[in-house]
Amino acid sequence: MKVYSFKIPKKPGENIIVQKDQGTAFYDKLHQHEEIQISLIAQGSGKLIVGDSVHSFTSGNCFVIGSHIPHLFKSDQSIDRVQMISIFFALDSFGNSFFKLREMEELQAFFSYAESGYKIQSQRDEVAFTMQGIQVKGHFARFMTLLELLKTISGSEGLRLSSFVHSKEISHDHGERLRVVFDFVMGNFDQKVDLETVARLAHMTPNAFCRFFKQRTNKTFFKFLSEIRIEHVCQLLNQNKDLSVVEAAHASGFNSISNFNKTFKDIKGINPTKYRKEIS
Repeated sequence: MKVYSFKIPKKPGENIIVQKDQGTAFYDKLHQHEEIQISLIAQGSGKLIVGDSVHSFTSGNCFVIGSHIPHLFKSDQSIDRVQMISIFFALDSFGNSFFKLREMEELQAFFSYAESGYKIQSQRDEVAFTMQGIQVKGHFARFMTLLELLKTISGSEGLRLSSFVHSKEISHDHGERLRVVFDFVMGNFDQKVDLETVARLAHMTPNAFCRFFKQRTNKTFFKFLSEIRIEHVCQLLNQNKDLSVVEAAHASGFNSISNFNKTFKDIKGINPTKYRKEIS
């Protein structure tokens, strides 16, 4: 899926890139790159799109994003400061056969996780400590630390981020249309979003756009919109314990509470009231 081809800046001969992003927002354009990415959210919260799926992120979360998987981190507008530490490397960074060596067998679970994206659920403190420390290490120490990090992640529990990654590359023009639509939805999901408006942004008829979106994301546009809204509801409920479920639903673009309740259960597997009790 060729969306926004992104080149990770690196010095000549540099095989492991360690990058610290900080400011008022993360880079929020739908993009992909050759390198595998391991990211620690050191500060901030928001929504993450990976392949065909929408997830929330907050401080302390660690993610693995595989090679050429379209993704974007959209920071909450209410957050003043965000910070993310990322490690980038490619399968052939140390030679075409390095990770195929018998000595690397313990790391294969990591590369399996990376293919669909992965949120680390266990050993998070150990992973976070390692990633924060790798910033100040020299080249050899970074190499050894990366191998230890991959081993730790290979043995961790986690959440698969994406169930569908389109193997067929699409044109830059189509990728740009998707990006424009994603940008619009991320900025306007809390308001009324109609198919005609979104189709115009993609320079398509509504019927053509529906086919286009389904072919490239394996879901309907309104399923994607609902997932964005539900993730926002979950974020609001986690961040503000005094906020009611109904208030969170209205703030996320739901006008019908009965529709919201059904949509929430379809996506999260439980009703919103039970979800609220579990996080309290």
